[in-house]
Amino acid sequence: MNEIHTSTISAFVKELENARKKDNTVFIVGNGGSASTALHMASDLSIGAFPSDGLPLRVFALTDNIASMTAIANDFGYEALFVKQLKSYYKPGDKLIAISASGNSPNVVDAAQWVKNQGGTVMGLIGFDGGKLKSLCNLAIHVKTPIGEYGPVEDIHVIMDHLIFTWLSHIEQ
Repeated sequence: MNEIHTSTISAFVKELENARKKDNTVFIVGNGGSASTALHMASDLSIGAFPSDGLPLRVFALTDNIASMTAIANDFGYEALFVKQLKSYYKPGDKLIAISASGNSPNVVDAAQWVKNQGGTVMGLIGFDGGKLKSLCNLAIHVKTPIGEYGPVEDIHVIMDHLIFTWLSHIEQ
C-alpha cells in the first residue's frame, strides 16, 4: 500500500464528483471477487455519497443482473458480458471503473477498450503487474503484488472503495 498515493485517490474522487455534477453514469465491472467489489462499490457510491445536497451519483455494477449476464454469456459468450451491456447503456461522458486483480480478464479488458474507443474515461482498481488493463486506464489505483496474490489485492480494493466513499461523503461538509 506504500505505492498507492493520496493524489491518485484524490483524482479518483474528483472524477466521481465530476460525474455526479454532470449527471453522468458510472459503470463498474469485475469478475469473481472483483464482481463482488463492483456490487459493493456501486451500493456504497449510489446510496451514501454526497449527502449534503441530495444530488446522487448514478452508479451501476454490470454484474448485478444475473438474467442479463447469463443470457449474454449463453448467446454471445462470456467475453461479451460487459461490452454488450455498455452498448445498451453507455452515453458520452459516462465513466467505467474496471476492477481486476490480474488486469487480464478478457471481458474487463474488452469493456475498458470499448469505453476508451468511445472517448470515455476508464478508471481502474488493478493488482499484480497491472496486466493489459493498466495501459487502458486513464487513472488507476494499482495494488502492486506478486502475480497470484488475489486475497490481498481484493482486500485493498474494498478498502479503496470505503476510502473513496468516505472521502465523497465528506466532500461538501
